[in-house]
Amino acid sequence: MNISDEIKRLHDLHLAGALTTAEYEQAKAKLLNASVDLSKPRPSGSAGDDFVSEVSRLRRSRSDRWLGGVCGGLGKVSGVDSWIWRVVFAFCVVFAGFGFLIYLLMWIFVPEE
Repeated sequence: MNISDEIKRLHDLHLAGALTTAEYEQAKAKLLNASVDLSKPRPSGSAGDDFVSEVSRLRRSRSDRWLGGVCGGLGKVSGVDSWIWRVVFAFCVVFAGFGFLIYLLMWIFVPEE
C-alpha cells in the first residue's frame, strides 16, 4: 500500500468518526515523516526534487535586508552568508549588467516571509 492509499484510509476513518481531528493529523504527520526516512538511499532522480523544494522555501527576508530582502532570503535557503550574495549581485550588475534585472524580478516574484 502506498502513502496516498494510507492517507485516504486515515481520512475515511476520520470521516467515519473513528479518529478525532487531532488523531488524524498526528497519524498523517507520522506517516509522512516515516516516508521521508533519510537513512534510506535516495533515487538518482531526486536531485531535481531537492532543488524544487529548496526554491519553494525561498522567501525574502524581513530582518536581513538592505533593499528588498532577496539576498537575505537566498542566504537562509542556501546556507551562504547574505553578504556573499550581495557581492555576487553587485558583480553581476557592474560587469555583466543582468544582476539588477534578476534582483528586481526576484524582488517582485519571491514572496516575503
